[in-house]
Amino acid sequence: MLTCACLMAPSLAMADEGPLDKSEPKGITSDQIIQKFAAKEKEFKEARDQYTYRQDVKVQTLDGSTVTGEYRQVFDVVFDDQGKRLENVVFAPQSTLENGGLMMDQGDFDDIRQRLPFVLTSDEINEYSILYVGQQQEDELHCYVFDITPKQIVGKKRYFEGRIWVDDHDFQIVKTYGKTVPQIHSKKGKEEHLYPSFTTWRQQIDNQYWFPTYTRADDVLHFQMNDVHIREIVKYENYKRFGAKSRIVFEGKELPKDQQPAQGGQNAPGQQAQQK
Repeated sequence: MLTCACLMAPSLAMADEGPLDKSEPKGITSDQIIQKFAAKEKEFKEARDQYTYRQDVKVQTLDGSTVTGEYRQVFDVVFDDQGKRLENVVFAPQSTLENGGLMMDQGDFDDIRQRLPFVLTSDEINEYSILYVGQQQEDELHCYVFDITPKQIVGKKRYFEGRIWVDDHDFQIVKTYGKTVPQIHSKKGKEEHLYPSFTTWRQQIDNQYWFPTYTRADDVLHFQMNDVHIREIVKYENYKRFGAKSRIVFEGKELPKDQQPAQGGQNAPGQQAQQK
């Protein structure tokens, strides 16, 4: 979010937090927990790409309790007839954020789609320092708590810095708190890019994966010229698994892709197409 160009309930949302227990986990090491949740996050990321859902975004600037500017967009993530993922905007009034001294750029929109529903997969954990800090109760969930920070900032890539909560049953992230980094402060009159701290809560969908359902930020961004109070709420609703996924089975076993018939071709004798 920048000033000059700035960004930028569910059952678990606003959950009651217990005290932080700094004791080591029992029967498992913190490194094993990291490997488990990172593998689960990779599964989750692939699974979420197969779901349709609605995302409702509201970003506001405030003076005390008075809203001085607002950006609002509601869009549906859907698939076309060829299975290509699309975004259909269903509500997008004219933004008035400039009245509050802010504008949004592409980085802000990328944050809304990619970093607020933060995912830390096994392909990415080597980019972060991950520190076990203890155990904590989140409503009915018992969680392992980790602080994470990028080891280094590479090029123009954006990272998450903050805290994550991993449930001790499914080893999936159920809550995140932090912000996007780097924060870019003004140099020689250039625009500043500052980002609010946010919390994202997840809920279990289809009794399997914990998907993001609610994000909230309420923060003051300290720009050189002035301070800006920003509030952000993002809701993720109506998750539905998209369509059917075909696979070819021969004598009770799934064939490797390179042995499956070309699309539109007929199955060989003994083969049958199954759907899941």
